[in-house]
Amino acid sequence: MNALIVILGPTGVGKTELCLSVAEYFSIPIINADSRQIYKEIPIGTAAPTPVQQSHVKHYLVGTHSLEDYYSASMFEQDVLQILEKRFSSTVHPLYNGNRLALMTGGSMMYIDAVCNGIDDIPTVDNKTREWMKQRYEEEGLEKLCEELEQLDPEYHKTVDRKNYRRVVHALEIIHCSGQTYSSLRTNHKKQRPFRIIKIGLERPREELYKRINLRVDHMMKEGMLEEAQNVYDKRHLNALNTVGYKELFAYLDNTWTLDEAVERIKGNSRRYCRKQLTWFKRDKDVKWFNLSTPQPHQENNITKEIIKYITYMI
Repeated sequence: MNALIVILGPTGVGKTELCLSVAEYFSIPIINADSRQIYKEIPIGTAAPTPVQQSHVKHYLVGTHSLEDYYSASMFEQDVLQILEKRFSSTVHPLYNGNRLALMTGGSMMYIDAVCNGIDDIPTVDNKTREWMKQRYEEEGLEKLCEELEQLDPEYHKTVDRKNYRRVVHALEIIHCSGQTYSSLRTNHKKQRPFRIIKIGLERPREELYKRINLRVDHMMKEGMLEEAQNVYDKRHLNALNTVGYKELFAYLDNTWTLDEAVERIKGNSRRYCRKQLTWFKRDKDVKWFNLSTPQPHQENNITKEIIKYITYMI
């Protein structure tokens, strides 16, 4: 049976280089599952694969959209399923042990979950409703919208994180678009896929991971992340830029923090996001975990070989 290899892990763990090695070994493409790497304007701050890396291995959904484009986990699910259907039905791509393979990697929890388990058929929110709700949030505030959500959908109101404005606003958008409660549209039924899913998780000791994150932020700044943030500053209101790295640099450009303060905030918030990712991923009992801690320089290559051996066994 055809198989989708999913290599997941927190930010800074070292997914990119390892996935390139795995993809080259099996002669397969990489599907990006990072919700921000799809935007072409921000490759540095999202640590998107470089043009050289993309020349070695075919990548999907990297730099394919503009910041102004609306994109969601549901749209990602459909895009990936179309890519896989085309690849798995093609006679051009080589077989490995009688199967056709593809690799998906990233750290966006909802995107990975959408492909592996499916996502409810929630109606797409039209631009008019989205702009209307955005204006209401800015004018009325989160507390007022939470009160409205409690009236319109008390069941979802009980479970939603009422401090997460995006979830509250999104639920109200769906309610106003569909005329149905958000809770009634969320079935949470796992969808069956016509291909096998092999999940591999990458981890490191916490302190090592935090050190890598700090070094990665310093590297991004040297590569020009501040200039990248300046180039998209006029678009800072967009949801695509409401993410670690850009929020802090926008605060610097607004003279709220010094540059050093902004960089330290990026590091701290990246570490916090890393912990959130690990908590989410560790809930999935189908993930086979590999520790990338490398006390000796040669060990990382050995781990890559172990992962390739595991994939070969699983398919």
